[in-house]
Amino acid sequence: MKSILITGCNRGLGLGLVRKLVTEQTSPKCIMVTCRNLEKATELQEIANKNSNVHILQLDVQKTETFDKFFENVEKLVKDDGLNVLFNNAAYSPKSTRINFVKTEQMLQTFSINTVGPLMLTKALLPLLQKAASKNSNQPLGINRSAVINMSSYLGSISLNNIGGLYPYRCSKAALNMVTKTLSVDLKKDGILVTAIHPGWVKTDLGGSNAPMDVDTSVNSIINLMKILSVEHNGAFYTWEGKPMDW
Repeated sequence: MKSILITGCNRGLGLGLVRKLVTEQTSPKCIMVTCRNLEKATELQEIANKNSNVHILQLDVQKTETFDKFFENVEKLVKDDGLNVLFNNAAYSPKSTRINFVKTEQMLQTFSINTVGPLMLTKALLPLLQKAASKNSNQPLGINRSAVINMSSYLGSISLNNIGGLYPYRCSKAALNMVTKTLSVDLKKDGILVTAIHPGWVKTDLGGSNAPMDVDTSVNSIINLMKILSVEHNGAFYTWEGKPMDW
């Protein structure tokens, strides 16, 4: 894997993935990380200052009108190698939980960030993903060729929903799962793998302090899973440990 782009890296799982990737013996040649506010991304800047392969790019996944310019910035970094991995990690969950409190604005904003953003960013960067897939056509389906990884959640599983609530987040992640499946069908001919991962219930701003798992445990397992992604993972939904999840 020569290159990887991860969205939403100012904190939480995105930041954890960056921390882990720079310590890998075979750290990618180009690690592109995004955040909405560069000034607030102090820890990300510290990592980039110490690791020349880390490049911070400004991106708000809601602002799809900026994706053409963003494509140009990514292309300058990956050049003729194309983009091996797009990791759609940026996510949002409003605080409301029950039907009496859910608002239209919350539903729309959550879908914009969690579903529409990843789909449209994948579309924008598709030529770079295709270039990497073509250049590494001797490689099997996986991250060393070309892959799109969507950070989903068990809360997006319809069959596992037995407590209700969390309408914006649940619905947006269920929709992201459908995006994952549909992309996996459309992009398989190009040699691009697409899969969805549930990172576990993790102690982050989104997961809350009651979560049983720390960030390092989750991201270590996710990166181990990334390394073994293959055709059998295409269009499927897995836990951070590589166990199949119910849709």
